Amino acid sequence: MTDSPPQVAALSPSEFAAKWLGSTRTERAAAQEHFIDLCRMLGVQTPNEADSRGDWYAFEKGVEKTSGGDGFADVWKRSHFGWEYKRKRKNLAAAYDQLLNYREALDSPPLLVVCDLDRFEVHTNFTSTAKEVHKFSLADLRDSPAEPLRILRAVMTDPEALRPETTPEQITKAAAAQFARLAGQLQERGHDPEQVAHFLNRVLFCLFAEDVGLLPSAVLTRLVEATIRKPKEFSEGLRTLFGLMSTAGGLYGTERIDWFNGGLFDNDDVINMTRVELETLVEASKLDWSQVEPAILGTLFERGLDPDKRGQLGAHYTDREKILMVVQPVVMDPLRREFEEMKSKVDALVEDRVPASLTRDGRPRVRRPKWERDAEALFFGFLERLRGVRVLDPACGSGNFLYVTLRLLKDLEKEVSQWGAARLRLTYPLPDIDPQAVMGIEINPYAAELARVSIWIGHIQWMLENGFNYRRDPILQPLDNIEQRDAILAHDEDGNPRPAEWPEAEFIVGNPPFLGGKLIRRSLGDRYTDAMFDAWDGRVAREADLVCYWHELARAQIERGRSMRAGLLATNSIRGGANRRVLARVKESGDIFMAWSDEPWIVEGAAVRVSIVGQDDGGDASRTLNGDAVESIHADLTGGATSAVDITL
Repeated sequence: MTDSPPQVAALSPSEFAAKWLGSTRTERAAAQEHFIDLCRMLGVQTPNEADSRGDWYAFEKGVEKTSGGDGFADVWKRSHFGWEYKRKRKNLAAAYDQLLNYREALDSPPLLVVCDLDRFEVHTNFTSTAKEVHKFSLADLRDSPAEPLRILRAVMTDPEALRPETTPEQITKAAAAQFARLAGQLQERGHDPEQVAHFLNRVLFCLFAEDVGLLPSAVLTRLVEATIRKPKEFSEGLRTLFGLMSTAGGLYGTERIDWFNGGLFDNDDVINMTRVELETLVEASKLDWSQVEPAILGTLFERGLDPDKRGQLGAHYTDREKILMVVQPVVMDPLRREFEEMKSKVDALVEDRVPASLTRDGRPRVRRPKWERDAEALFFGFLERLRGVRVLDPACGSGNFLYVTLRLLKDLEKEVSQWGAARLRLTYPLPDIDPQAVMGIEINPYAAELARVSIWIGHIQWMLENGFNYRRDPILQPLDNIEQRDAILAHDEDGNPRPAEWPEAEFIVGNPPFLGGKLIRRSLGDRYTDAMFDAWDGRVAREADLVCYWHELARAQIERGRSMRAGLLATNSIRGGANRRVLARVKESGDIFMAWSDEPWIVEGAAVRVSIVGQDDGGDASRTLNGDAVESIHADLTGGATSAVDITL
């Protein structure tokens, strides 16, 4: 795959630019000649010179679209790039969306290039890095060729030279630091912390929206830069913007604003900002907000917005890999088993048969035989079952467990749809899983709203990254499924304490608050502690750690058939004493199918040791303890035929 100079004389950058600046030919007529001229200018081989078979470098590379059906990438070079041409002055964003549809079929090249014969955009596609876009035109190539040539040579021969140095994690940390500073400035002037949090969440979302195209490009950035010396005018402009976003949209100057709503933009209220605060906002606006990482966004912003947690801003946080230790076995593993079962059944029906081809509207040309109808029923039945999944985090904090879960569900839906469209020759079913699939309960108002914001940002990022459009009118839906309330204690009509109720959800995951039994009264106060003890009398021992109430409520949900599986963290002392009685009750009404007895974790920024407990109704035949298969898992989180300790209630 090494490039050597071709025998044909090379074009200079100015000659190449002169030839194509004057071209009025269509994309189809000009694309390949344009690319061959690029190769001549750069002194590299053309696709046909380098790979006459088209195995790893080719024009018109046939692909299967993510959205279903077949297509062709204009140029492709394995491990280098996918390249899509458009007619001059056509929308390059549409060409990029088309490449996103081809990306998996092209082995996810590190660079995605779109070009209209005049303008070039090189989008980076490296994993675990922030996305970058390198843009230039023929005029740039003619007048200042050094940088365009550097980029083009990297595309052709050395994609790693364009790997971004900044990661989404770094961008998110920088964003959180700027907003913590803003929150502190606003609160020091006497503004209510909850009002500040709501206001800054809206500003945060606007910065994200302008960087991903939900709002006109840099609309908020331009506003703050133009009015930095006139804070009153900034407030007036922002109030107008919020007003349009909260109602039906409309013109903002000469630019159209869509309708957002969704609870976040419920009115046009703003907090008047000082020039110093606007200077902080200008710095924040320079970040690429399209690349923020929702898995840590909520946690970092919660620390910045909550005065009681601001000291944790630089502390550690729970990363995605840790969250997967819970979500993968509890939620995704059983769904993937069902997917494999469905595929086997469909394969048995379709074996040695060819499903009917489709017309443009997706209807078969001929009456389908029973085997084909049965195969489609199995596929669509599982797809609808997947879309009906609900996952609850009853201590959701700022939403990191829910964001990771939502993304995994959307990834699986996409995988299922791709498989079904290809196997059964169907029109690709567009993604339908949205933020309503995840549910949360959180008592902290900062965290609850941040969970909603993080989940929406993550959902929209996924849609755009995978080449799909986002919903409009409104863009956001109210996330009433993220409830702000106490997850373990409620009161009846007469004011008597009782255990809280959780909504029905097939899966329960999360990280309940850690508080040792001896510290509960001191931390929560006598009134709350006495009410909690009364409500849970006989079910949770009074000396038990606070997390035990979540594990018992999850057990009760499963016993009542309101949930199927739960995976929750606990203090590692859940293995003994009064705490262990909760797990003994789990063993009586169901079973423990997965556990990690003593794992490192991050709780409230501090490194601690935890236990992870996965429970169900006893229907899962497999058992894993600390990553190893075992015959059974006991209430003290040991494995084997008999328990290591005497367990009694």
